[in-house]
This record gives sequence, structure tokens and C-alpha cells, in this order.
Amino acid sequence: MQLNPEQIDAVRTTSGPLLVLAGAGTGKTRVVTERIAQLIRLGIRPERILAVTFTNKAAREMQQRVAARLGRSTETRPEISTFHSLCVRILRRQIQRLGYPSQFIICDRGDQESIAREVLQKYKTQTSITPGDLVNRISRWKCAAVRSHEALNHLDPDSPSDYIFAMAYGEYQKQLKLRGAVDFDDLLLLTEEVFSKFPEALKAESGRFDHILVDEYQDTNLSQYRIIKALAERHKNLCVVGDDDQAIYAWRGAEVEHILRFGKDWPGTKAVRLIRNYRSTQPILDWANRLIHLNQKRHPKRLISPSGGDPPFIETFEDDDSEAAGVVENIHTRLHTEKGLKPGDIAILFRTNEQPRPFELHLRVRKIPYVVVGGQSFFDRKETRDIISYLKLFHNPNNDLALLRIINTPKRGIGETTIQRLRESASKENISLWKALCAQADQNDKLSQFRAMMDSYSHLLRRQFTVDNVRGFIEAIEYEKEIERLFPGDGERQRRMESLADIVNAVGSYLKDSNEETSLRGFLDQTSLGEPDFGKDKEERLGNAVTLMTLHAAKGLEFREVYMVGMEEGLLPHKRSILDLASSAIEEERRLCYVGVTRAKRRLTLTMAKHRLKWGKMRQSIPSRFLFELTGDIENPTYIKILSGAFDMRSADPKNGSRPRKRR
Repeated sequence: MQLNPEQIDAVRTTSGPLLVLAGAGTGKTRVVTERIAQLIRLGIRPERILAVTFTNKAAREMQQRVAARLGRSTETRPEISTFHSLCVRILRRQIQRLGYPSQFIICDRGDQESIAREVLQKYKTQTSITPGDLVNRISRWKCAAVRSHEALNHLDPDSPSDYIFAMAYGEYQKQLKLRGAVDFDDLLLLTEEVFSKFPEALKAESGRFDHILVDEYQDTNLSQYRIIKALAERHKNLCVVGDDDQAIYAWRGAEVEHILRFGKDWPGTKAVRLIRNYRSTQPILDWANRLIHLNQKRHPKRLISPSGGDPPFIETFEDDDSEAAGVVENIHTRLHTEKGLKPGDIAILFRTNEQPRPFELHLRVRKIPYVVVGGQSFFDRKETRDIISYLKLFHNPNNDLALLRIINTPKRGIGETTIQRLRESASKENISLWKALCAQADQNDKLSQFRAMMDSYSHLLRRQFTVDNVRGFIEAIEYEKEIERLFPGDGERQRRMESLADIVNAVGSYLKDSNEETSLRGFLDQTSLGEPDFGKDKEERLGNAVTLMTLHAAKGLEFREVYMVGMEEGLLPHKRSILDLASSAIEEERRLCYVGVTRAKRRLTLTMAKHRLKWGKMRQSIPSRFLFELTGDIENPTYIKILSGAFDMRSADPKNGSRPRKRR
């Protein structure tokens, strides 16, 4: 497919600040890829080009497209990565300036909660605060670029525990640093800190690139914004691509203002609008355009499509169970009557994580395969955390958190008394647990055998990090036998065996796809930065199933047919946004609805329940204001009552006003 005129304009504008406003489905990844190729054709050395995005999946796709576009015309490649991967590489070179080791450990969620649990021991009266609560609160502060010494100035007046959280934040950071460790959010904060405190470090890092491209710029938080600004300040060859109409991550620190004020931040900016949508039909886009036009803070644009089709459908059901049954029945019928339609072509999108349960029940009854995206993470599985802990120890034996997790997993006769003796010795001598273990191994056969196994595979995997060696280590510790012993049932045993296979597949994909020299440390860095690639086998397994996912998780994806369910006040828009007096809260919910609508390629169905079970009681629902805005029915009395706050969120009866019209 040839580039359209707007895409050509973006590709050929190769110097100075450039803002590419890329509407949903307008081919932004292709523009970024072609622009990189154009820079190289003009003589820019590939390694002098940096492209940054947000997810591993997006970075891999961009890397593959650029590689295919360039072929073998160059030996070097542009640096294409996520923000966090970029920051890991910078910190490996610069973090010693802040008093951390260059071989710092990147903590996973389990490690964070272990440290938080220790910290909270100092605040025993606050028994209601869990380690997860503390980790989540600290993460919110870090996403807003609030350091531990600043937290007391950013307390939430509605949270009586916030003072304790702020005090614990400082101790949490102290414990991380004592372990030579950082958490995921620190990767951004510490990079920003290095740049602000050490001009020579900033000069060295910014001097590596002459052109910078940033994807999904509307999703940048304050630290990401500052890092990019610092890196691009010298040459000002900064191209950002994004869509303010799809800014839906304010809750995790993203600031839509960054893309709205880009022209002010970078004088002389050229703006290019991509409005030709290659995904959805025009009737779907008409609804999307009508909806998003009501937001006040946005760059004006209207999407157009060459494809016609049926208008979206609105279905009303008596209650939430009837809604689930009706949607699944509709899917079942279409799978049997619509030529070429497969389960993997269909998505059910919802606002909250509580909504999919009845849909799962009815999908099972109908024997329709499905997958819930955003369920248990790869990294939350016991098998994953165990094996990754072994790999962390092979890389750095002084990782106490990893050692405590696997010292007796699988069971090898090292009991709690022995472990407690090791901890006491390590504390008394001010050494790591591993050094304490080595000191006592000659007097304990079990410790001696464990040390010998760890030494053997540590040397092997640091020297030869291969799929066969990883598989061999898993076999050597007899982890599969442990699964068979603990889980005799076929279903659970098979699921856990698949988790082991996923780890080996992830290693294989890393070794095959990495653009850099591969190593054990490189794999650990990659897995610390997000869900790994499991290879094509798993993609094919998931590709033949109906996808159930939140609207937030659906961003960046597309499906032939989409069902947006629970289109009611209190769900979409969410109740918190309705109660928030700031107009920006409803505008973000409207953008979230817009994202959902624009996931649909050929068919879109929106559903609501007239009654919904809440806290054990069936309550009447209020149609979402977005149903009226999508259809253009904003003169409807019900819509006006919603905006005026005449409805009570808990018990109002929508029968007082007419419902949105139903399309068939």
C-alpha cells in the first residue's frame, strides 16, 4: 500500500520538531518505520537514531518492520526500545554516580512486597496496611515523579493512611538501595535524576543520537517527558507521534497536556494530521467522531474511511445475566452463520474487572473458546517466579530475596531452622545470605549439594545462555517431578507444566529476536520490563478464542467484531469520574469509550442492562451518556437529566426519560 499524502509529509519532514497527530487506525507505525528508513537514506547513521515506545510488543513490531524495510543494506540498526529498556541501558552506564552498583537488581512485584513487608514491621499499629497497599501507593507517587523526600508534600487528604505511606516510602527506598536494587518505576526516576545532577552524563547520553522518535507521546508521564526533553534539547530533531483522543492513562501518571502543548514546548514545530483510517468502516467512525468532538481539550481532527458498512447496534437487556446470555448467544449464532468468522475475530470489552464473570459462564455453556486478557500475569505464576529467582541467583548470588524463595524449592531437605541460622549469621557478619551459606556448606551436606548445583549452572549459564542449558537446569532441579507430586490432577498439572514451557519459549524468543548481544543478564533485564514473547505457538492458541478484556487493555488492538458491554452510568463513565468535579475526568472516560469504539473493524455492538446486581441487590441502571453522544441524541430528556445530576447513582429509574434508540 502506498503512503497517503499526509503520511508522505510526515516521512519527508526530517529535521526540527515534528508533531504527528495519528488518529486511530491511521497507520502510525508505518509512518515511524518509513521515517526511520528515510533518515538512513539521507545519510544518517542508523545507530544515531533512537525510537522509543511503551510496550515490548510495539517495540518488537517496530524492530521487525525496520529490519524488513532496510534488509541487509546496513550492518547497524537504529536503537528501538521501550522507555524502560532505554533507561536500563543508560543506568547500566551511569547509575554508579548515584551510589548504586552497575549490576543493580531490578525487583519484581514479589520482591517489592517482601521489602514492603519488612518496612511495615516498623508501623505495627497500622495492621490494615498490606505490603501491596504500600507498593501501589509508592508506585503512584513515582509515576507522578514524586520522590520519597517530597511525599509529605503530596498527601491525599482523603486517605488517613497517606502519612504512614509517605514515611514508609523513604524506608522502602533505603532498603532497595542497601540491596543494590531498583524497582520498575525507579528506572525512570533515577535516569531523570542522573540527567539533572550530572551534566556530563546527560552530555554523553544525549550525544549518542541525532534524531529521536517517540511513539504514543500522549501516554508520557512527567519523568518520561523530562527524559526525552533532555535527550533532544541539543539537536531538536524530535518527532513525536500520538493521539490526544486516545489518552486514557492519567491514572498511572500520563499527562495529555504533553501532546497538547508540544508546539509551545518546541517552537517551530510542524504538525501533520493523519486522518485516513484503514481499520474501521465509516459508520463506526461517524459514531466515534460524534462522540470525541464533545471533548474540549483536543487537537481537532475527523477520521474518514474508504469502507462502508452497517451502523453500530445498541442492545438493551433486562439484567446483567441476560446481557451476558444475549451477547454470547449472538456470538454463537454469528460463528455458525457468518462465513469466515472465527472466535479470535471477536472481542468483548468492559470497563471494570468484575464484569467478565457472567460472560465466562455463558461462553463455557456454549463451548466457545475464550481468553481473559489481564488475568494472572506470567510473572505472578509460582513456577515463573521460582525459575526466574534461580536465574537471578545464577547472575548475582548475593540476591537475598531470590535465595530465600528457592533455597528449599523444590524440597531438598533445607529446613526453617537451617535458614534461620543462615539469616542470623548473615546479619551478624554483615554479609549476604549466599556468603553465609557458603561458609556453612562444609558442615551441612544439603547446603553443600545446593551450593555445588548453583555454582555449576551459574558458570554454565553465564558463559552459555542457551535454551538447552536452561531446559537442562530445570530438569536437574527436578521441578517437573515437584509439579507432578503436588498436583496429581491432570488439568492443574498441565497448566503448570505449560508455565514451565512458557519460560523456555521466552528464552528462545529472546535469543532469536534480540538486537543486542544475548546474555543471562540481558534476558533478566527483558523479563523485568514486561511480559516476554512466548513465540508463535502460544499466539496461535490464543488466536482462536474470543477475547475478554478491559477497554484500557484493548488500546492498540483491533478486532473484526466488538461488543462493548455495560454501557451504563457508573460503569462507563465510571462512578469515580462522575463524582469527580473536574471536567477532565469525564473527558478521559469519553476518550476511553472512543478507544473501544475504534477497536471494531466491521461490526460494533453496544449493550446495557436495565438492572444490575450490586452488593447483593438488583438495582436499576441508567443508560450511559455516551450512548446518546454516539448516536447524536443529545437533546434527549434522559441525557439532559444525566448531565444535570438529576439521577441518583444508586436508585434512579431511567424510565423517567426515553432510552437510546435501538438499532438492528
